[in-house]
Amino acid sequence: MLKGKTTEEIELMRQSAQLVSKTLGMLAAEIKPGVSSLHLDKLAEDFIRDHGGEPGFLGMYDFPNTLNMSPNAQVVHGIPTDEPLKEGDIISVDCGVLMNGYYGDHAYTFPVGEIVEETKKLLQVTKESLYIGIREFRLGNRVGDVGFAIQQYCESHGYGIVRELVGHGLGKKLHEAPEMPNYGKRGRGKKFVEGLVVAIEPMINMGTKRIIQLNDGWTILTADGRPSAHFEHNVALINGKPQLLSTFKYIYDALGIKSDEEHEFQATQSA
Repeated sequence: MLKGKTTEEIELMRQSAQLVSKTLGMLAAEIKPGVSSLHLDKLAEDFIRDHGGEPGFLGMYDFPNTLNMSPNAQVVHGIPTDEPLKEGDIISVDCGVLMNGYYGDHAYTFPVGEIVEETKKLLQVTKESLYIGIREFRLGNRVGDVGFAIQQYCESHGYGIVRELVGHGLGKKLHEAPEMPNYGKRGRGKKFVEGLVVAIEPMINMGTKRIIQLNDGWTILTADGRPSAHFEHNVALINGKPQLLSTFKYIYDALGIKSDEEHEFQATQSA
């Protein structure tokens, strides 16, 4: 049986998740043509440490950097490089923070300058599928309900859902139970419990669902070389309903985007 977090633990995790959110918001203003992912990685490390956290990914499983930076056909786990980003690229930025003994971990796929309509649609659908999945994270449901909802929505647009990489529980460890696939069958898998905290993270390919891994032992690519998108939120099950611990608000503030997509998943004003 899964185990939920206490109210106090969830509040500590919210602080960790919010520092990730603020880090991604800081980076949003810096992601532009000519900037290298290695430069962005250094900015993120300094920002996290300056705000009382530690980079959650740096050194974990011997990963060499603060951020997973995955441009274009890279799905996840890309290692930052000194190669400059180009107009029309996309880049998935996955960031982790360890603070107060708990992890925050979420991701956003950014356009670099202007991108083509086909790629805009991939980003839009992937982000929409994240919230579709989050709606299914409620008391009485199971892991398969979330995966089914994401899979059905993305496959209806002709996209491939990566099978080998999944979301996960979150807490004092970066990866806890349960695994949260982006595919599945309704009513299958472990049953959600009050206080459970998970990272829901659709990894969606424009073409095939198949992936390959580079010789660096980290970088995951689409097998057909077409783009992939990745969006991730940290979500707690509170009073039987999903509540976001992370937010894209700081990204949207930096980019001048107005959105109410998170409203239904936020704590009530009196809380």
